[in-house]
Amino acid sequence: MKFIVSSTYLLKQLQVLGGVINSSNTLPILDNFLFDIQQNKLVVSASDLETTMSATLDIESDNEGSVAIPAKLLLDTLKTFPEQPLTFVVEENNTVEISSNHGKYALAYADGNEFPKSVSLEDPSATKMAGHILATAINKTIFAAGNDDLRPVMSGVFFQFSTEGLTFVATDAHKLVKYTREDVTASQTAEFIMPKKPLNLLKGILAASEEDVTIEYNDSNAKFTFENTVLICRLIDGKYPNYEAVIPKENPNKLNIQRTQFLSSVRRVSIFSNKTTHQIRLKIAGAELNISAEDIDYSNKAEERLTCDYQGDDMQIGFNSRFLVEMLNNLTSDDVQLEMSMPNRAGILTPVDGLDAGEQVTMLVMPVMLNS
Repeated sequence: MKFIVSSTYLLKQLQVLGGVINSSNTLPILDNFLFDIQQNKLVVSASDLETTMSATLDIESDNEGSVAIPAKLLLDTLKTFPEQPLTFVVEENNTVEISSNHGKYALAYADGNEFPKSVSLEDPSATKMAGHILATAINKTIFAAGNDDLRPVMSGVFFQFSTEGLTFVATDAHKLVKYTREDVTASQTAEFIMPKKPLNLLKGILAASEEDVTIEYNDSNAKFTFENTVLICRLIDGKYPNYEAVIPKENPNKLNIQRTQFLSSVRRVSIFSNKTTHQIRLKIAGAELNISAEDIDYSNKAEERLTCDYQGDDMQIGFNSRFLVEMLNNLTSDDVQLEMSMPNRAGILTPVDGLDAGEQVTMLVMPVMLNS
C-alpha cells in the first residue's frame, strides 16, 4: 500500500485532528491517527471515544487499506519538513516507510481494524448554518460554562434550536451567557448539551470559515460536517436547568458606560481586592460610578470614579471582579449596559452596539453580599 501527499498539507490537517487526542489514553490505539486510503482519497481520523474527528485529503494512490500511525511521532516528524511531496509505503514488516527529498523514516504501525469505529447517527434531525456564526456562538458562550464534575450538565453549552431562531446558553451558576440568532432558524425544535472539548475544536477551525456547517443530532450524539471535515461527539446526558427563571425581568436601574474604560477600571481596582472573594463594590449615584475594593487583611484599598449615563435609584452592589472582567472581555461593543433591580439580584450586562442584525447577547452576573 502506497500513497503520495504534500507535507505541509498533511501537517495542517493532522494538527487540527491532533486536538482530539488525549495526553493519556486508556486504549493505546487512541494514541494513533487512523489512515484509511480509498484510491485518491485519504481519510484521517482521531478519537478519544467521546469525540471522533476525520478529514478527507486528496492524495496520489491507487490502493485501498487502513493503518493506525503513532500521532505524536508523525506530527513531530512532519513539523521539521519544508514543503515537499512525501511518499508513504506500508511494508509487510509492520512499518510505514516515509520517503522525503532527503531521507527515509520508518514508523511502526498498528492494524487499522483495531481503531474504534465512529458512531453512525440513527434518524437524526439536521440544521445548517454558516461556520463563522457557529464559531461566534461558541466563542460568546463557552467561557461561562462550568467545570464542576458533580454537575455535568452545566459543564457544556446548551443548544436550543427552533423555527424562530437559535439560542446558545452556558452557565456555571455564578455567571450566565445567552446568545441568540434570529437570522438563522431550524426546521424543527430541538435541544441538546454539547461538551466543551469538541466545541473548542470547532471554534478553532471555523473562526474564519465562510463555509456552511451541517449539524445533525439525535438524543445521544451530534455530528458536524463542513468542507472536508466531520466531527462526531457524544452529547452530555441530562436536563439543562431552567435558565429563563434566573434572568430578572424587571430591571429599572440602567447604567450605560464605555466598555474599555469600565474594563480597565475594574481590572485595576480588583488588584486591591480580597484574594479569595475578588469582591469589588459599584456605587452609582447620578452620573457618577464609583468602583472600589478593599483587602482588610493587608490594608490594601483602591477607588476610582467614572462618569456614566445612569437612570435609576442610587445603589450599591458588589460583584466578583473576575466574572465581570471575563464578561467585559468577551464583548466587542464600544458601550455596554448594566441593568440591575436590587443589590441581591443578578445584574444583566448587554452590548449597546456592534451586533449583527438578528444577534443578541445577554450576560448575567450574580452579585456578592457587601459587608457594609
